[in-house]
Amino acid sequence: MLLSRKNWEQLWIVDPLDGTKEFIKRNGEFTVNIALVENQKPILGVVEAPVLNAQFYGTIEGGGFKSINWVEEKLNKIPILDKQKERLRIVASRSHLNDETQAFLDDLNSPLIVSMGSSLKFMMIAEGKADIYPRFAPTMEWDTAAAHAIISSLGGRVESPDGVELIYNKHNLLNPHFRVY
Repeated sequence: MLLSRKNWEQLWIVDPLDGTKEFIKRNGEFTVNIALVENQKPILGVVEAPVLNAQFYGTIEGGGFKSINWVEEKLNKIPILDKQKERLRIVASRSHLNDETQAFLDDLNSPLIVSMGSSLKFMMIAEGKADIYPRFAPTMEWDTAAAHAIISSLGGRVESPDGVELIYNKHNLLNPHFRVY
């Protein structure tokens, strides 16, 4: 049965609690993620941050939006990443900062680092509050699909270190390392 899933052209990917460690710490940095994937690409995504009373959502054809206290705003297209920028704003995992991520950060020119939990790191990129999110620790498809759809709806990228965009509904649900910009 599980292997038949791999042949589905369309499926929903749901993460009812992304950021379990943040939830346990009671810091509010957890989300509920829902994505619709078609032909291995996320085409619709919803990221709900209950404590922040914030919802982010986007579709490939309709763009991306943020709603706080039911007030909706359209998110702007993500600017092209300028690696020569004087001070890049990097968002990193609050609970999963490892040596490989630190090495990536060390190669940059004194970046401004912001730590955040769950898929809210993607939303920092979506809102233009950060320039890049490098992830060199394990994640699963349900951790990224909804946020990936929102990033894509704004013209951003979620790709492996070799520049290949992440795909979903693979045989192995583990994501490769990636960067979001």
